[in-house]
Amino acid sequence: MTKKHTIPSDEDLTAFIDGELTAEEAARIEALVSEDEGVAERLDFLARANLPFEQAFAPLLSEAPCEKLERMLAAIPAQNSTSSASAPPIATRRRFLGALAASLVAGIAIDRAVVGISRGFSAKDENSEWRAVVAEYISLYTPETLTGPVPAREVQAAQLASLDEKLGLSLSPEAVSLPGIDFKRAMLLQYDGKPLAQIAYLDPETGPMALCIVMSDAGSKAPDLEKRKGMNVVYWSNATHAFMLIGHAPADRMTAMADGVRGKGGGVGTKQDS
Repeated sequence: MTKKHTIPSDEDLTAFIDGELTAEEAARIEALVSEDEGVAERLDFLARANLPFEQAFAPLLSEAPCEKLERMLAAIPAQNSTSSASAPPIATRRRFLGALAASLVAGIAIDRAVVGISRGFSAKDENSEWRAVVAEYISLYTPETLTGPVPAREVQAAQLASLDEKLGLSLSPEAVSLPGIDFKRAMLLQYDGKPLAQIAYLDPETGPMALCIVMSDAGSKAPDLEKRKGMNVVYWSNATHAFMLIGHAPADRMTAMADGVRGKGGGVGTKQDS
């Protein structure tokens, strides 16, 4: 019988990239990369990923229950005592991803995060650029990122209210609901110095999905479809905001869901328009 190999986790792959694995473990990863195209592609993506992960998730780590987090991390067997002894806490991507995973398992809610990028682009490209940034970090989400029960309606409403205050929106759980897909959390991020709303969902069929909104004065634009990071993106804008729905669902299903959100009266719109 052929023995099935174990697919390495993102933590293992980032540890391989950072040179933190033992020679035996590194050899195992190298063998898997040569044998499995999916592993090779994931390794290549992680090697090229350049988002400021620690900056983006700093609020999450600052709110984590430190003692419990330390106990959980301590329970993970050390892979290379020599390298780990010389590295400061959370100093490498592997330790940071480990801390982040532990925080999520502990049920820590992310209230806000910061995704910083340079302003090295012209105003006419801004709407395309923000979608590229969102797609970059949404592509890192897995179903495990969004595990846990669906928040109660009052919790959803409270999370959405915090977005309303910053972006001048008028959102309700009903306005942003997607058929057959679980609402998971709404949080405030920052893009190019401006607030960015992210409403995360978990589709039982295709995995993570998100509705994202940012202030924009680029003018109204009818919905359009594009593909980024292997995901389908439906995007549109009104006089004051730009919107995007991103996920792994087929294009026609994504378009139908975006149309549903747009068609809800008083839903995804501005307070001025309501």
